Amino acid sequence: MSAVAAVPELVALATANSDNPRADFSDTPMWLSLVKALIIFVYLLVSTLLVIWFERRVIGRMQQRPGPNRNGPFGLLQTLADGMKSMLKEDVRPKASDAFVFTLAPLITATMCFVSFSIMPLAGEVSMFGHSTPFQLTDTPVAVLLVLAVAGIGIYGVVLAGWSSGSPYPLMGGLRASAQMISYEIAMGLSLVAVFLYAGSMSTSQIVNAQNGLWFVVPAFFSFFVYVITMVGETNRLPFDLAEGEGELTGGFHTEYGSMRFAMFFLGEYINMFTVAALATTMFLGGYQAPPGIAAINDGMFNEGWWGVLWFTAKLWAFMFVFVWLRGSLPRVRYDQFMRFGWKFLIPATLGWVVLVAFFRAGQNGWLGDDVVVAGRSFPIISLALVGLIAVAALVGGWLWDSRVERREAASHPRVPEEIDPYAGGHPVPPMPGQRLREPSLAAPALTAGSDTKEATRG
Repeated sequence: MSAVAAVPELVALATANSDNPRADFSDTPMWLSLVKALIIFVYLLVSTLLVIWFERRVIGRMQQRPGPNRNGPFGLLQTLADGMKSMLKEDVRPKASDAFVFTLAPLITATMCFVSFSIMPLAGEVSMFGHSTPFQLTDTPVAVLLVLAVAGIGIYGVVLAGWSSGSPYPLMGGLRASAQMISYEIAMGLSLVAVFLYAGSMSTSQIVNAQNGLWFVVPAFFSFFVYVITMVGETNRLPFDLAEGEGELTGGFHTEYGSMRFAMFFLGEYINMFTVAALATTMFLGGYQAPPGIAAINDGMFNEGWWGVLWFTAKLWAFMFVFVWLRGSLPRVRYDQFMRFGWKFLIPATLGWVVLVAFFRAGQNGWLGDDVVVAGRSFPIISLALVGLIAVAALVGGWLWDSRVERREAASHPRVPEEIDPYAGGHPVPPMPGQRLREPSLAAPALTAGSDTKEATRG
């Protein structure tokens, strides 16, 4: 075969093996992409208005109070009234602040969250104005890395807000926030590596499609656990809102902000909550796919078209409830405890988990030896070895933990002797319940006038 004749076959092979997104935008003109961008923008704004009301109502119920109930039915217009109040308030800027950066910081924080949502698939193929298009603005082979990169840019808004205010408390809040967000972005990125290994792609549409049979929350359960913790720390929400810390920083990096500048930070925080929740839904909960029981009805009729928006939104709001639940339940932790937990536990544990998942996937692909038949089923030998290793490590770790707890309990509660000498210390001591008295020994110190006793002191 000549080299010229082999070129088409090589191109076809490379195309088949390339990590291309599954979403097909060939029937999506530019004006339709602008319409989808407008829909996503309105979807996020309406969701933000609702989630602020939802948070107040839920926490009100948790604290046995009604929550907002004056403006509109059930207080639904309270958030809109707060937004109008922010727009009409006087805009005050500190004299020592940097005017340009002081205004730029909230704009960076608010806009970056919208950019991150552009690669989230809200549904599969839908029909819009006579065109068949994915309900997703765009997708790339490295779409998830785009979200992490945009989140890194969003940190600049917090840091610049603290620095440009010209005040010590915002500066401390900005530095604290930057250290917190950078630290937990490392663990967040590592928690997603296991999903990349299972899906074989970083494209969000490919990751959702790879979860047709089993959502990744099951095989990558530890990654899901780490991601849920890091997404709360990344969004500066209670119990990890240490960047604001009203008790010690008077509001943190946005202490000097008011009016619409403060509203931009407020908007960015809540949209960022939706962004990290949407990423968790896409990476671990099957994205827009219906729950397993419903997905099997009538050959998956509830998994097609606009039904995906319903399932995606339901999963999104489940995470919103978790955010609200944490805020209403848990107290704020200390900053040093939070950073120690991230650097000394989450990052090393996630690195170890990624190595285990890599070996497990290599065994499933047959790269580390032949399979072993157990009870009529075939298993990769490396998988069985890893399961045994994890079981032994769990047993040893449990034994060491129990031993440590027992030593700590023994140190805090010293053993009470069963028999005591009431005159052992020179003073008559009554026995504790369950103790018995021993006959006083002849070697007991005599009570003399020179003894250091209360009687001797009083004379």
